[in-house]
Parts: sequence; C-alpha cells; structure tokens
Amino acid sequence: MTTNELSARLEQCGIPFDAVLPEKLLRYHALLMDWNTRMDLTAVTVEDEMIDRHYVDSLMALKEPGLIPAKGRLIDVGTGAGFPGLPLALACPDLQVTLMDAQQKRLTFLQAVIDDLGVENVTLVHRRAEDGAKDAALREQFDVAVARAVAPLAVLAEYLLPYVKVGGQAVCWKGPALQEELTQGRRAAFLLGGQAGEAIPCAFPGREWQHQLLPIKKVAKTARQYPRKAGTPSKSPLGANGK
Repeated sequence: MTTNELSARLEQCGIPFDAVLPEKLLRYHALLMDWNTRMDLTAVTVEDEMIDRHYVDSLMALKEPGLIPAKGRLIDVGTGAGFPGLPLALACPDLQVTLMDAQQKRLTFLQAVIDDLGVENVTLVHRRAEDGAKDAALREQFDVAVARAVAPLAVLAEYLLPYVKVGGQAVCWKGPALQEELTQGRRAAFLLGGQAGEAIPCAFPGREWQHQLLPIKKVAKTARQYPRKAGTPSKSPLGANGK
C-alpha cells in the first residue's frame, strides 16, 4: 500500500490526520511484517485487511470528539503489537502514551519501532495489568486508558479503570460480543468507580464489521481492593449475578 492509498483510506473513514502520519504508519507496518516472521505478533497477514484491522481501527477513536485528548496522558493496557496506543501516539504527538504489556518480546518489537521512527511521546512498561495498577506512579494517573481485543467487558473494566483519574475515561475497542457483555460490564464498571456510556459504532466502508467503541467515564476513585490479584479478574469477573 502506498502513502496516497492509505491517506485515501483514512479520509474515506473520516479520520483526521496530518500529512506525515501515513508514511509513519506504513513504516510501522513494514517493521511489523518483518518481525512477524520471527515472532507471533499478528495472525492477520493480508495487507488491506491488516491496514483496516490494526491501524485504521486504532485511529477510529479520533473521529469522536472528546474520546482521545490531543494532550494529556494515555495508557494502552495489553498493547500487544502496539494497537491501539502506538497509532494514536503517532497521530497525536502532544499526547503522552504509555504502552503496557506482560510479554517482554512485544515490548522489544515496540522499542524497535519507536527507535526507527524517532517517537518521543511513548513510554514502555513491562507489567501485567493487575500488577501495574498497584503502582502509585501509574494508579489513577491517566486521562484515558484504552485496550483492544484484550478481554470481555467486565474483565476489561477491572484492568483499565484503576489507571484512570477521576474525570477521565476508559475507551474499550469491542466487536459484536459487546451486546452480550454489556449488562455485566456496566455493573463491573460501577463497582470500579465508572459509568459506562453508549457504544459508538465504527463504520468501515466496504467491510461488514461490527466494531464499536465503548467509553466508561471515571466518576469516583477505584476502591483499593481493585484490581484483584493477577489472574482473578479473568477467572471471576465482577458484576456477575447482579453483584
């Protein structure tokens, strides 16, 4: 894909961007393809689909006013190969972005991308989500916490909301399963000091995808017992059975 083709795709999807972003995204993409031959970073290898699923999807939040601030602090929990946090960092150079993952090999890849592109607004953190939120340097320090393709909504709320300061929000990238997860997810968000908003559909011209963004406003501090110890949120999600 050329920079002109990627620019046209971003325009078609209604995503705001500056003139240098497509070139940066394509360099990121080239590095991802190279590293993916040596480690498992993405299962999607058809270029057009990769561009939409990874880069365009990550930037969909920029279409909605107020979801991603131009400045402030954002943390991407369970970032994997850097989505959605690194494309957002490239698109918003005044936004301070922390990419967190439990696997060091993924962070090694991301460091290579950051070095290659000369990115200055990204910090890497090697932690599990539950452990990082116990660190005073990270807990309730972010304006926005994001995650994509990480966990069901109730689990995701426990991963994300402890990082968000009161008045900020979590933004969850979700697929069609969101409708089944929403009731329990809303209850879990409430227990964590959050208030889930309405899902925002993301339209991809030419694709029959049901991608959605769900914002969760942080309205009160998260109780100290959350998140629970590593592994517990996924084994025993909050909000089940009306609790």
